[in-house]
Amino acid sequence: MPATATEYVIETKDVDLFYGQKQALNKITLNFKKNRVTALIGPSGCGKSTFLRTLNRMNDLIPNVTIKGEINVADENIQSSKIDTVNLRKKVGMVFQQPNPFPFSIYDNVAYGPRTHGVKSKKQLDEIVERSLRQAALWDEVHDRLHKSALGMSGGQQQRLCIARVLAVQPEVILMDEPTSALDPISTAKMENLILELKKDYTIVIVTHNMQQASRISDETAFFLNGEIIEFADTTTIFTNPGQQKTQDYISGRFG
Repeated sequence: MPATATEYVIETKDVDLFYGQKQALNKITLNFKKNRVTALIGPSGCGKSTFLRTLNRMNDLIPNVTIKGEINVADENIQSSKIDTVNLRKKVGMVFQQPNPFPFSIYDNVAYGPRTHGVKSKKQLDEIVERSLRQAALWDEVHDRLHKSALGMSGGQQQRLCIARVLAVQPEVILMDEPTSALDPISTAKMENLILELKKDYTIVIVTHNMQQASRISDETAFFLNGEIIEFADTTTIFTNPGQQKTQDYISGRFG
């Protein structure tokens, strides 16, 4: 049975994106189901990170960008001029390729978002910090050094701290742009286990160049090429029985 509209947390239809005159996305239509991990795969420069950034209006920060089409998050048109982008990015959080902790303590990194949104009570902040670090599988490693600089953490810990920072404002969706590409294999495995745990409570969209990673952690996969979606299906189908020859060629390493 097809999913009803209420099953989709994000719906996009015919999304075009231009950098000046150059078209980077062409008629992208893609819907994301609640509590699923969706992987966006494809060669470098194919539009997958650009598309990811349309989902919380991060492209607004780039000059000369034009976006057409529909993007709805929780049944709300986020392209509307009335949308508060601060609240949108609270609802749709983002984890970047390189860990980017603030030059504050571990505690203040996690408390930053809630404070921005008006939480002042120390007791409440303490609870949020502990809950978020536990959700990010980091509490046991850092609970005795919360007031030390986050910059002293390992790369893998810093990336999980960035996830805790997103979780602290209780988003509905977490966007991840190649979150393990700067990490060693052990940290990558921890991150993948964390993603599988988080999907119980959140909808996750991840851009990855790592085919094995996409097959291990995602429920559905979209294959991008030259700013278009070539194929979108459940991950098992994409990797074992794709419907398009271009998908088969990419999966098998014939290009990209």
